[in-house]
Amino acid sequence: MVAAVPSPTPTRLPVTVVTGFLGSGKTTLLRHLLSHGGRRLAVLVNEFGEVGIDGALLCDDGGACPVVELPNGCVCCTVQEDFLPTMERLLDGGTPLDGILIETSGLALPEPLLEAFRWPSIRHRTRVQGVVTVVDGEALAAGSPVRDPEAVERQQQQDPELEHQRALEEVFLEQLEVADLVLVSRADRLSADQLQSVEQQLQQQLSRWQQPPAPTLAMARGVVDPEVLLGLGRVDPGEAPADGAEDHHHHDHAHPELASLSVSLVGSWQRQPLEQLLRESIQRHGWLRLKGRVPLAGRDLPLQVQAVGRRLETWFEADGLAADQLRLVAIGRSTEGVELERELVQSSGSGPRAQS
Repeated sequence: MVAAVPSPTPTRLPVTVVTGFLGSGKTTLLRHLLSHGGRRLAVLVNEFGEVGIDGALLCDDGGACPVVELPNGCVCCTVQEDFLPTMERLLDGGTPLDGILIETSGLALPEPLLEAFRWPSIRHRTRVQGVVTVVDGEALAAGSPVRDPEAVERQQQQDPELEHQRALEEVFLEQLEVADLVLVSRADRLSADQLQSVEQQLQQQLSRWQQPPAPTLAMARGVVDPEVLLGLGRVDPGEAPADGAEDHHHHDHAHPELASLSVSLVGSWQRQPLEQLLRESIQRHGWLRLKGRVPLAGRDLPLQVQAVGRRLETWFEADGLAADQLRLVAIGRSTEGVELERELVQSSGSGPRAQS
């Protein structure tokens, strides 16, 4: 597993949105991220009425980590009244943060929430680095996107202001549509054939909107490499992982091993060909996370690179590294770091060389 690397707070605070139905495993996932992520994270939880989550359930230290609840109303229906003021308070609160996790209600439609990050007061202070959809693999293998449909229907009825009383299947498809990564929870309770069938079903649905479709990753008890979901740190030359470094969590057939690799080169690149190369590499090798920085010809600031699944985001920002130094870290099921390095060398016009 890639070690957590402390880093200064970036110009725009990274936000990870976690969505999925009630009971899918979102809270268990958040607890793992908070206890193993090595980051200073605030959590914004949006659930309905009686199913609101006490912050103490998320934090092993009894709730000392910043947890903000929006217990009444769906965040996508109360963006201006509740969500935006809450985000502004978090950003102005004075507590140093490395990122924000947002756990949406299982009934929330993710797209209005994503649009909310265009609001002038927060658009230049935050960036959505990924949307993670958690799916109950055991329930889906049994033919339903939710474990307890009646409980979810009761959840719908608890909020009379809910404007999108939609069929569960329709909400489920909308959660998949915006996903950058789909986590299949309770995968340890499935046989290899059942897990394969669930992942094939998800990929078929995802292919309706995404080319390439967002990757799926099996998960049990909320355990997943935090770097896959967070990726908040910059690549530190002294702590970048070696090629083929493996994730040291326990694995079985439900937990395909993740590999992390780093590429270090000296040279300069052109932005458009570079971004095309990275998108093709993500599709071809199935990278779950890709992050780092690349020097561009004719630019003083390096191009910062962040990718979660199919979403690739780039921006210019100083980071204190040498002007001609490329550093990239990729995390996924592939170990073809030599090919990625060769592609980067071939795409540069300045004769890059391996970093000694």
